[in-house]
Amino acid sequence: MTTSVSPRRTAAVDPSRARHSGPAAPNAPRIGAVGTAVTENSYTQRELIDTFRITDPKIRSVFLSGSIERRHLTLPPVGPDGTLVPEIQGELLAKHTRVGVEMGSRALLACLEELGADLADVDYLCCVTTTGFLTPGLSARIIRHLGIDPGCHRADIVGMGCNAGLNALNGTAAWSAANPGRLAVMVCAEVCSAAYVFDNTMRTAVVNSLFGDGAAAIALIAPGQDAPDPFTSGPAAAAATPRILDFSSHIITDALDAMRYDWDDDQNRFSFYLDPEIPYVVGANAEQVVDRLLARSGLRRSDIAHWLVHSGGKKVIDAVRVNLGLTRHEVRHTTGVLRDYGNLSSGSFLFSYDRLMREGSVRPGDYGVMMTMGPGSTIETALIRW
Repeated sequence: MTTSVSPRRTAAVDPSRARHSGPAAPNAPRIGAVGTAVTENSYTQRELIDTFRITDPKIRSVFLSGSIERRHLTLPPVGPDGTLVPEIQGELLAKHTRVGVEMGSRALLACLEELGADLADVDYLCCVTTTGFLTPGLSARIIRHLGIDPGCHRADIVGMGCNAGLNALNGTAAWSAANPGRLAVMVCAEVCSAAYVFDNTMRTAVVNSLFGDGAAAIALIAPGQDAPDPFTSGPAAAAATPRILDFSSHIITDALDAMRYDWDDDQNRFSFYLDPEIPYVVGANAEQVVDRLLARSGLRRSDIAHWLVHSGGKKVIDAVRVNLGLTRHEVRHTTGVLRDYGNLSSGSFLFSYDRLMREGSVRPGDYGVMMTMGPGSTIETALIRW
């Protein structure tokens, strides 16, 4: 396997950013590459209002006031009268399977291309999704679809919600560290178009105004005694491949039902629910989990050069930013992903990571914090260092 690193990421070491050594083991996994994919069709919020013929001024306001400009979606078919035909649960599951496999496969291939690797190099595949329930899961279907070695180790993380990307990354990093020199890939594939309810209520309006379809893949490789670090060929490689140092998690048990995806008897399908208070609940608990993560490495928030926060919604982002004392610039990629794609659920933070890397602003020695939030209610974090 060969690795490919774009010269746009080359940078000199900034000593002021490299004063902490961190707790990483010698074989801490490195992030080799990230790849993303979305569905073919995208729509502005106003186009969606018109397409679904939403006339309620309050619901229209929800769509237009969330700092989202465009989302990629797979809309229902159009009926004889020109209106969209609501899909039953079976049709939604079929859409989740079809779009999830196709979109997840493209994200995986984009990730491998960025890394300079082939499908034959993949030894471990973890697939993450919440927008549909399948047995066998997406991992088996993507392996068959792409022709990956059927002996590939695999896992499926299903139903954990928007925080699941970091939950799965924790497990993928552990496999990588235990299998140095072997390529592990995690794929988040969320077909939010396959998880909707239209009942003209504010509850569903918030959900329907927020989520978009998207997939992201991340590749990890850990060095070892018999497997040298594959990313040591100069400063560009160091800047492009951060090590994963640590994870920290916090479940807000008092808000267990504040975010959920469960069965709606009235609509005869699964339905998302987001409590209006969830931005404030998440914001109020963000400090303790982040500070616990950093304290284990002797770090402070001011030592973190890059923040990659889940694009959970305007109010969620603002609550996290205010409680952590972050500037708008520090969450620019989070808000940019929300603006251009909406909430992509479990893979949102990887879209932000991809934008950060393409920006070319990271330096060897920089620390970064990844942060996702979701049902539980849960806050997940990871500490990385370039």
